[in-house]
Amino acid sequence: MQIHDVRVHPERDRLPKADQLAWKIAEVASDPVAVESDVVDMIVNRIIDNASVAIAAINRGPVTTARAQALAHPRANGATVFGCGPDVRVHAEWAAWANGTAVRELDYHDTFLAADYSHPGDNIPAILAVAQQVGKDGKALIRGLATGYEIQVDLVRSICLHKHKIDHVAHLGPSAAAGLGTLLGLDTDVIYQAVQQALHVTTSTRQSRKGEISSWKAFAPSHAGKLAVEAVDRAMRGEGAPSPIYEGEDSVVAWMLDGPEAQYKVPLPGKGESKRAILDTYTKEHSAEYQSQALIDLAFRMGKKIKNWDDVEKIVIHTSHHTHYVIGTGSNDPQKFDPKASRETLDHSIMYIIAVALQDGEWHHVRSYAPERAQRPDTVALWKKISTVEDPAWTARYHSSDPNVKAFGGKVEITLKNGETLVDELAVANAHPLGATPWVRQHYVRKFQILTEGILDAAESKRFLDLVQRLPELSAQDLLGLNVALPSGKLSVGKPGLF
Repeated sequence: MQIHDVRVHPERDRLPKADQLAWKIAEVASDPVAVESDVVDMIVNRIIDNASVAIAAINRGPVTTARAQALAHPRANGATVFGCGPDVRVHAEWAAWANGTAVRELDYHDTFLAADYSHPGDNIPAILAVAQQVGKDGKALIRGLATGYEIQVDLVRSICLHKHKIDHVAHLGPSAAAGLGTLLGLDTDVIYQAVQQALHVTTSTRQSRKGEISSWKAFAPSHAGKLAVEAVDRAMRGEGAPSPIYEGEDSVVAWMLDGPEAQYKVPLPGKGESKRAILDTYTKEHSAEYQSQALIDLAFRMGKKIKNWDDVEKIVIHTSHHTHYVIGTGSNDPQKFDPKASRETLDHSIMYIIAVALQDGEWHHVRSYAPERAQRPDTVALWKKISTVEDPAWTARYHSSDPNVKAFGGKVEITLKNGETLVDELAVANAHPLGATPWVRQHYVRKFQILTEGILDAAESKRFLDLVQRLPELSAQDLLGLNVALPSGKLSVGKPGLF
């Protein structure tokens, strides 16, 4: 990996194009390096993962809305939409919108956490949609996705957005644009302009993940993907972008991030170096914020030791800065203790999640969030006894660059009314590459089967799984089948709007 120094340059010290981060990203995207077999296998896994969570959410409100908007923009040779058959085609940017919203709605796909947060699987809908529209094959799609994952992970490793209350999709715009550049075989200069445009238009605040979290959380990544498609289209037509978007005097870094004195070191593959960042990402076994994954597994085993929930005096979760301040009591969000809060808010309350996981010994993407489950009196009573504290040791592990040290779990201390204390800890989730049951292809397939059971016909499920596992050999026509269709009449119809 090459480490690139990124800092603000005033106009009098204008940074040459070849030294700008956006150009370096574009050089990675335009490097025709081969994709290694283990990376190909993981790309297949993540396409399966995305499809599973998209179909599980297919008739939820935001997904229905996004699909209705997309279907209002038909295109004979366009891209496919989750839930619809291959003959239903729309403009690629609208397919990216509809499919990206479906993937993100349950917040149940892959994750990468470092200096910032991300769901790198958000790159897939936009890149796949464009591949379908322009007639690219499976190998081209693989190359594009390898780039999308690489750029997003490398930006997330090095540039923190959240401390400035900037939403993490600001890293998704550039990564999706870069991935599209690779897919399409664009020149470095065209990708450079597209990356800058994509960053410029996808920078928004983190209010979408604060307080009473709304349905916009599901739309935010698909909006970034849609804007990345449009940025690439403009760049291909010869249009430029605000430049230098990272290092300029009035740039994103200068005014939205660390400011004129910023110093970032961004790792990117050197010329001829394989793009392997996807292997550092991890998916979710449980439908909840990633920082809760290990703690859910821990709660399952600790819950077995408690006979009566009324015996619990208090529960303290010792964990990282992020877990404490974003999904813990350090957020100071009263909504995180509200039994009538939205699913999106409950998903970002580790106190609620631990209460239910302790009591139920399971976590389900529907049952665990049902209003009757959240409002159960004994659960509400237990929920209010739970708090979080930041532990510097867990924060250090969270930010470690050593994958053998990096962890997102914590220690749970349960104090009973008789004075007895139960203490246990878990560093990584069971499904994590270093966990008790690291996930391989069979787990992704099983997740797909579980989440789509009762929604898809068995034949359609088998067709998709058989096809996607042959991704490297798929033709452009085959790629249109990387979609999953519900039986006729099973798709919900949203409320009318402008389109």
